[in-house]
Amino acid sequence: MVGRLAQSDNALTPDRDSVLQSKARSMLRESIAVKQQVMEQHTPTLVRMAHVIARSVEQGGKVLTCGNGGSAADAQHLAAELLVRLRPDVDREGIPAIALAMDTSSLTATGNDYGFEVHYERMTRALGRPGDVLIGISTSGKSTNVVRALRAARETGLAALGLLGADGGQALSECDMALVVPSNVTGRIQESHAAVVHVLMELVEDMLLESGHLTRA
Repeated sequence: MVGRLAQSDNALTPDRDSVLQSKARSMLRESIAVKQQVMEQHTPTLVRMAHVIARSVEQGGKVLTCGNGGSAADAQHLAAELLVRLRPDVDREGIPAIALAMDTSSLTATGNDYGFEVHYERMTRALGRPGDVLIGISTSGKSTNVVRALRAARETGLAALGLLGADGGQALSECDMALVVPSNVTGRIQESHAAVVHVLMELVEDMLLESGHLTRA
């Protein structure tokens, strides 16, 4: 089937294929290079963030996450890893986490009645408690709803953590701690955020297992 499709598409000439393959290799090399920089520059930040999250959970807190578009998907992914599990060989209790974009009724009601830019702020103030953690994800650091949520988190006693990109934007100054991916390309930033989420959650999981807060089933 794949062979017939390839043969029937006149756009897929050997020369064009070669150009596309070269572009694909270049994009993958760029993605690897950005992750290499994240590893070299931000490993201490990742460990500090993991400590903040683990400490909050040990003290009865929870994790709230937010973002827009692909970053909303990353935020949901992060919450899911906490609520369910990250590694098949580590079966343990769930870790309390809420992705703030999940409730479409509240999301659309806020957008209709107050404006989309206040949704995450409103949810943070309503659901967050002192000692909880908010993780705001923004590739540009300029997403107004994420910036406002981070500000609200700090005002209400939550730890405000940011997964950002480019120069960190306005969100950077609203974070207690932030990891800023050193790239201006949205795709490369999101790819690094996805890797960072897995590293961060595995560190948190290990910390909570080592402290005895979580147990293996």
